[in-house]
Amino acid sequence: MSYDTIIIGAGAAGLMCAGRAAQRGLSVLLIDHAERPGEKIRISGGGRCNFTNLHSGPGNFISQNPHFARSALARYTPQDFIDLVNRYKIDWHEKTKGQLFCDGPSQQIIDMLLEEASGAEIRLSTEVLGVEKFEEGFLVTTDRQSLETRSVVIACGGPSIPKMGATRFGYELAKRFELPLVEPVPALVPLTFTDQLKEMMASLSGVSVNCRVTHTDQLFEEALLFTHRGLSGPAILQISSYWSPGDAIEINLAPDVDILSELKSARMETPKVSPENWLGQYLPNRLAAYFASQVKQVRLADMSDAALNNLALMVNHWHVRPGGSEGFRKAEVTKGGVDTAVLSSKTMEVKSVPGLYFIGEVVDVTGHLGGHNFQWAWASGVACAEAL
Repeated sequence: MSYDTIIIGAGAAGLMCAGRAAQRGLSVLLIDHAERPGEKIRISGGGRCNFTNLHSGPGNFISQNPHFARSALARYTPQDFIDLVNRYKIDWHEKTKGQLFCDGPSQQIIDMLLEEASGAEIRLSTEVLGVEKFEEGFLVTTDRQSLETRSVVIACGGPSIPKMGATRFGYELAKRFELPLVEPVPALVPLTFTDQLKEMMASLSGVSVNCRVTHTDQLFEEALLFTHRGLSGPAILQISSYWSPGDAIEINLAPDVDILSELKSARMETPKVSPENWLGQYLPNRLAAYFASQVKQVRLADMSDAALNNLALMVNHWHVRPGGSEGFRKAEVTKGGVDTAVLSSKTMEVKSVPGLYFIGEVVDVTGHLGGHNFQWAWASGVACAEAL
């Protein structure tokens, strides 16, 4: 059997590409080893699918070539996907920072994409064993049969969340075609601790606080969550994409308050108040109790300027050095992947292998938290489909 294109991976990018390509009149086969399509879509956003972000643009993505995503993102915008969602009468709402979610279950987005791809043939529970290039096209070998196709699209993502069936197949195929990879690492992932801070993290497990976290020139102001192994929450997931093992990060647990200045005023105005009770105005009780336990004095009046400064530094400039991360097991996405230097930014085609394309997470383009990675999946899928 022969096709105009075979797309490997029935996730967000693959489904989008299959739909657009089939609507152009191409014969399309979409293959995935999973039993169901769009599993990452299904679990995203707590089951409500954070399907795009109103503010998604090149500045929301990490890549060795920060300009690579610009073309595809400009040609398929968040509004384009919103228009598609509206056509299917899927109700949605905006949360903070331009994040858009379904009002109902994320299965609505999967069903929409499947309907869009109704002109394509979809084979699930099918393993691809190999892809070979010939003069006139490709031979794709599965565990069921060998198939001829004019072009092949690799949309099988990265190794993040292996329990969802994630594999390194895309990277292995890239290596077979001698394509360079940017080392894949976990991104948007909780950070863990192995030193004395681990006990502290465990004691504060479940505490959440709005904070400002910085690392090098990156800054994110969102919620932080203490876990029994370390730190999570949107602010930590965001900074994790820029963090490397051995690095320290700085956390401001009261970003809107100059704690030192307020402490000095409080020492004069309410000298008998305890550090714990005073901190309780700005921090969750358990967190206030922890930081207050680091000072010996029981009243603000007894604290020297140096003691006040030390307490303020713990709250406004808390430096921590994570021991590691939760890895691909808990990472929402993979940073790194197929080097964009070998791809056309307009079509996603491999420059040295005509007819071979890479789209979505398998490429070295990684979005911030909040719908940006889905927008890259939609945009890169459309860019590829229009070039097939």
